[in-house]
Amino acid sequence: MEAGKTLADGVAEVREAVDFCRYYAHLAETRFGAPQLLDGPVGETNTLALRGRGVFVAISPWNFPLAIFTGQICAALAAGNAVLAKPAEQSPLIAAQAVRLFYRAGLPPELLALLPGPGAEVGAALVAHPGCDGVAFTGGTETAWAINRALAERRGPIVPFIAETGGPNGMFVDTTALREQVIDDVILSAFGSAGQRCSALRLLFLPAETADGLIEGLIGAMDALVLGDPADPATDVGPVIDAEAREALAAHAERLGREAKILHRLEAPAGGTFFGPVLAEIPRPGFLEREVFGPILHVVRYEAGELETMARELAGLNYGLTLGVHSRIESFARRICELVPAGNAYVNRGMTGAVVGVQPFGGEGLSGTGPKAGGPNALSRYAVERALSVNIAAQGGDPALLNL
Repeated sequence: MEAGKTLADGVAEVREAVDFCRYYAHLAETRFGAPQLLDGPVGETNTLALRGRGVFVAISPWNFPLAIFTGQICAALAAGNAVLAKPAEQSPLIAAQAVRLFYRAGLPPELLALLPGPGAEVGAALVAHPGCDGVAFTGGTETAWAINRALAERRGPIVPFIAETGGPNGMFVDTTALREQVIDDVILSAFGSAGQRCSALRLLFLPAETADGLIEGLIGAMDALVLGDPADPATDVGPVIDAEAREALAAHAERLGREAKILHRLEAPAGGTFFGPVLAEIPRPGFLEREVFGPILHVVRYEAGELETMARELAGLNYGLTLGVHSRIESFARRICELVPAGNAYVNRGMTGAVVGVQPFGGEGLSGTGPKAGGPNALSRYAVERALSVNIAAQGGDPALLNL
């Protein structure tokens, strides 16, 4: 089991991988069969067909080494492409087993190749190769920039780049929100999977009038978390992925200690790469210069007249993956969603765990390019559209031409 995921997380990821297979198979059957007949003038037929682009490079992350890896491959295959799959350096064994299952299910090996290795070597070579007809990537924004530049510098056809990155995802709470529900959803969204989800909550905006009570409740809920072996059903928070990730989180925690205020911190178990969850208060959303990928939650207090200013400052960071709102006033939730662009917004619920086919997932701005994974338009950029117009009147209205 990969670092940070609990036993329940692992089961959910297997289910999500299966959902991707089923959902994309359904899209392929309904949208990639016979050409779609379009309306047109009498005496001609007009059709639109979807076809694969060729060879897609799929670069997946370590935090969902089965679900995202499988989803990228299934999307590319369902659209009619062959796939060169490059898993994260930290999770090649899970990827290898997934590829074996594809082969066992009957997929010809020439349609799927596993290419593990360092991203700077293997990933860069795949993206730069003239035979690459498209790239699907999930990971960090800096890597997405590098891939985008590499594709732009290539000679030849302009190919699609499907990216999903992360961001300093925010949740806005007002004074009408249900305290217990806020606490439950915040704890799960910020510390579930050791905070190692691109959708995880990073910035919590609390109204000054009720902030102290909510913070007290969050501290109590943090103290109830169990840190330990992720294979143990009793564990709530496992380790972070590796020592490098732990060191980056420790460096950020040191900065919080110097420039902000640490409200509460859990002690990490001895051994392994554990990092105890941290709750800290920062003055403004702009304090976060980039996404902090781990179990650190930043609280920002706002006065009644500051709400729009805070929302616009968060939006000004130019990320847009997930957004949370807790309020019993519909106009409050609607206003926040208008002020803060996000690919996925959640009202009065947690911000993680999007469901394939129900909650299509993906960001905008610095958080991704689309189309959304697990949504009805997911296969669109993996394919090309080809339109055919036939003047059947010139052939005497030959019925056989209607089958073109």
